[in-house]
Amino acid sequence: MTALDNKINEHFAGFVVRKDLVKAVKGNAIVPTYVLEYLLGQYCATDDEASIATGIETVKDILRMHYVHRSESRLIQSTIREKGRYKVIDQVSVALNEKTDNYEAVFENLGIKKVAVDSGTVKAHPKLLVTGVWCIADVQYEFNEDARISPWILESIKPIQIAKVDYDQYRALRGEFTTDEWIDLLMQSIGFNPEAFGRRSKLLQLMRLIPFVERNYNIIELGPKGTGKSHIYSEFSPHGQLISGGEVTVPKLFVNNANGRIGLVGYWDVVAFDEFAGREKTANKALVDIMKNYMANKSFSRGITPMGAEASFAFVGNTDHNVPYMLKNTDLFEALPAQFHDSAFIDRLHAYLPGWEVDVIRSEMFTSGYGFIVDYLAEILRHLRSEDFSNRPDEFFSISPKVSTRDRDAIYKTMSGFLKLVFPAGDQTEAEVEELLRLAMESRKRVKDQLARIDSTYPEVDFYFVGSDGEKHAVTTVEEEEYPQFYYKGSRSEHDGEGDPSTAQGEKQRTSGEQTAPPSEGQHSVIGGVALEEGHHVYAENRKGVSYDKLFGPYISGAQRIVVTDPYIRFFYQIRNMMEFVEMVIRRKPPEDQVSIHLVTGPDDGNISRQRELLDSISTACTGTGVEFSWAFDESGTAHARDILIDTGWKIVLDRGLDIFQAPIKTDGFALGDRLQEHRMLKNFYVTYVREDQAAR
Repeated sequence: MTALDNKINEHFAGFVVRKDLVKAVKGNAIVPTYVLEYLLGQYCATDDEASIATGIETVKDILRMHYVHRSESRLIQSTIREKGRYKVIDQVSVALNEKTDNYEAVFENLGIKKVAVDSGTVKAHPKLLVTGVWCIADVQYEFNEDARISPWILESIKPIQIAKVDYDQYRALRGEFTTDEWIDLLMQSIGFNPEAFGRRSKLLQLMRLIPFVERNYNIIELGPKGTGKSHIYSEFSPHGQLISGGEVTVPKLFVNNANGRIGLVGYWDVVAFDEFAGREKTANKALVDIMKNYMANKSFSRGITPMGAEASFAFVGNTDHNVPYMLKNTDLFEALPAQFHDSAFIDRLHAYLPGWEVDVIRSEMFTSGYGFIVDYLAEILRHLRSEDFSNRPDEFFSISPKVSTRDRDAIYKTMSGFLKLVFPAGDQTEAEVEELLRLAMESRKRVKDQLARIDSTYPEVDFYFVGSDGEKHAVTTVEEEEYPQFYYKGSRSEHDGEGDPSTAQGEKQRTSGEQTAPPSEGQHSVIGGVALEEGHHVYAENRKGVSYDKLFGPYISGAQRIVVTDPYIRFFYQIRNMMEFVEMVIRRKPPEDQVSIHLVTGPDDGNISRQRELLDSISTACTGTGVEFSWAFDESGTAHARDILIDTGWKIVLDRGLDIFQAPIKTDGFALGDRLQEHRMLKNFYVTYVREDQAAR
């Protein structure tokens, strides 16, 4: 176990489970994760390997004996008849038979209907009237010669959810973890290995949980297939309901006028719409109108009496095109059905989660560490829905007064959700609030910027906040930085033609919070027809389209000697980065020129012989190329800076050195991220370009 796993078990004993155990017990049982973890929590909520092994076998036995497979339904029916009574795990729904004035249950997998249910059971578990609920139930069989009376009787039923949690204890124990540890604990709780994600990617995963902690929160996530968009809503919580976008009707979602019964929004904390995108799909206009009213006012009306509800909406769907195509030709909502590609509907969305930043789910992304039992965490999040943390950012920041009330409410709801998830005890620092505030504002800005494209009556809004330093901090989206030539299409012409050293043509890409003064006399030069300028540039995590050639290429043109100082060229992937830098220099230089590259780095105390071997391999590979690569250890151990010195008079400072890329998807070398740097996601980093003579002063 990791140090974090030990800490989790020390403080949350009995409420956590090893997440890889779900696969070990699932077999061919088609049940949600929270059902399996409920059972694992009863028998495997420990770190003792012997107890875990015994518990796994117990859970397997329970599933084998009591989970109903559709293919074995007749066998289980026979077993109930022969024994008179039998316990089953199945999805159960209940309806009122108005002809007999009795409640009757339907067991989905068992295939039996008209199972008698007493009214007390229905009052205790009203969700049974709305949709199927996974339950552990005792079913009896008593034959009656009266054909009108069903032989099936529901003796007892227990929806699969934890009985009670101690929220005060949960909030107090949060203080035992650092912010990074707590975020990693939440990541492991939803089944992911935090080491496979960058900081921003972790927060985007946690953003999917905000509808569970915020009432009447509306979020949309559009992106490529296979990124796990619907998983959190179908598997994570017994308080969320995932429905297909094509199966939505007004009676099912809001209220049935025939009997006055409220729909899904009255019983579930989250209603998620799967496969919501699709231009060819159609939606009932009455449904769209009532949805818009509910999303704006938390109420709806079908008749005389208005009704209120607290359910949050999550819309997930696949995009047909990549981001630059959408920005150039349409907008980021292009995949929505025509009835929902409507400015009034879109404006009611509190946040747009950029699904294209979420990696396709692969095996190494799953965790074998410990996390909260899903049902325990689901109950905690449900408790948090009654609290409001939206005013906490005001302690440190004020949001632009130019944003509308709807924009402000959206930002605050997203912030409140993030703070409930990460800081339930309220001990956040200014820097931590700023990180979350930027993401909350960016998520709403993505909605508002696209609205300006869709409907010209929506004004463009300057999204920024003012900190305790009194400075104005601009907020941008990652795609705004990555594709400015398309993002500002048809507007903001004042941004055209400004310079940015990360592109060969010198096109401007604004960056979050970046303040770059115009170059003064002597702070620029021209090499190969490209103007090189001093400046400081910040690159957001998950951005693509950046390579060593774009960052460094123009500055190393004409160089004869380059010195790279990076104390962390130690592990294989870091040495591979160094090799790719050398390859860039080889491609850039004229064949007749000679260039020397010297690396100053630190020793890998764990495997220094392997490090030497790999660095020497780069030297050997350069033979006959016109590039001479040499390297040396900084024996003094004082070289902590990461920079590139070029004899053309430039110094390039990087906070991460050459380690600016996230690990590419491993597909035996056939992923574009393995082959082309422009297709790799970035880590968050900055680069500063300084004239060496200026740096000396």
